[in-house]
Amino acid sequence: MGSALITGASSGIGKEFAWQLAAERNDLVLVARGRERLEKLAEQIRQVAGVQVEVLVADLSDADATARVAERLRSTTRPIGLLVNNAGFGLGQEFVGGSLKRDEEALNVMVRAVMVLCHAAAPVMKARGYGGIINVASMTALTAQGPYSAHKAWVKTFTEGLAAELAGTGVSVTAVLPGLTRTEFHARSGVDSSQWPSFEIDSPVTVANAAIDACRHHRVLVIPSPLYRAAAVALKWAPRWLVRKVTGPGLSGRSIVSPETAGIKGA
Repeated sequence: MGSALITGASSGIGKEFAWQLAAERNDLVLVARGRERLEKLAEQIRQVAGVQVEVLVADLSDADATARVAERLRSTTRPIGLLVNNAGFGLGQEFVGGSLKRDEEALNVMVRAVMVLCHAAAPVMKARGYGGIINVASMTALTAQGPYSAHKAWVKTFTEGLAAELAGTGVSVTAVLPGLTRTEFHARSGVDSSQWPSFEIDSPVTVANAAIDACRHHRVLVIPSPLYRAAAVALKWAPRWLVRKVTGPGLSGRSIVSPETAGIKGA
């Protein structure tokens, strides 16, 4: 692919995307809010993989910052071959009584930014006849866990529509739907991940590898693990009242904490 731009690149699945793509000799543009972590990762990748790594600090909950990333994707002098929309965060709150500002930030990061960045990248890739887009959705897209589920359901459906629109152009569009994954995500959302047995938790390596392979083979939807593929079948055929009952709000395993207690902000 030659080059890749990855959002939410400083940790978790985004960081694993960076390492795997660098190992394949792709140059990288790493996007996240925190400069220090990005710069540290960029230097490590340069030293180990010997590829060019550009750091682009941007808070994707902010429209102006998102526009700067979009402009980078439109570049024809330094073209991006693969866009990975990975940035996201758990809200750490219920919708009713929660912070509206936090819900709006989540919407901006996990919905608006995905739309804006795909809108910037897709025409450039289509014009040159090749490219790839990977959007990180979630198994929660198939459940009913409030705004986060809704955001990820939007990502899944949007990706399917974009893939259909770009069919035959040489541009591959994939949504990956990981289940529980061993990252900082749960701790930052006020969730104790030790409540789940280890076999239910995927590694970022598995998720990134499955997504890259699916994009390479023009597969639109990919669920990385057999366990969650089986769960997807069950959720597909279960009546929605039952899905709401067993996977609805309050059933995510999260303790009730405020965003301030969790100490996190979107992007």
